[in-house]
Amino acid sequence: MKKNKISKDWINRQKRDIYVRQSKIEGFRSRAVYKLQEIDKKFKIFNNGKSILDLGAAPGSWSQYIVKNFKNIKIASIDLQKFEKIENVFQIIGDFTEKNYKKQILNFFEGKIDIVLSDMAVNTTGNKNLDSIQTSELCLDAMHFSKDVLKNDGKFISKIFVGSTFNEIIAESKKIFKKSKIFKPSASRKESKESFIICSMLR
Repeated sequence: MKKNKISKDWINRQKRDIYVRQSKIEGFRSRAVYKLQEIDKKFKIFNNGKSILDLGAAPGSWSQYIVKNFKNIKIASIDLQKFEKIENVFQIIGDFTEKNYKKQILNFFEGKIDIVLSDMAVNTTGNKNLDSIQTSELCLDAMHFSKDVLKNDGKFISKIFVGSTFNEIIAESKKIFKKSKIFKPSASRKESKESFIICSMLR
């Protein structure tokens, strides 16, 4: 009964959500696109001719936004879940944390990358602290990978949950990047502990 109530509440919330409605009208696969759009407007992330890695990409709205708005982009998207292909996007279905998939990414770009995006998060367990810790581990993995693959003036943007590991991620970002900011887009739900860390300029 409790599971059915949660599902019903989720459906009702989706129906009321202006970002869900807007994404359907504009042809994007999820409301998450508006989080990236806000980040881009505030921090000027994207330009034409960039190489971009989209981690935790499914269902693909971030990659959609990039190829729709910018030209001469070289982009790879990876997720554990299968998602519909997007034109001009190199798609990988697999676990980013495994070495063989990281190797596929490196082989595709054949050099340093301009931007690494990560919207990776674990499937929620109901234990908010555990979910936060596990998602933070994904963020740190992506951050350390970015250290190796980004150009010196590259940018790293990742989902981050406010929780017990929040300060650890901030501290680690400052060791790797000269600039780091925390930003919560208005498209992120108020009750969510989700924010994004925006980093640039490798040390």
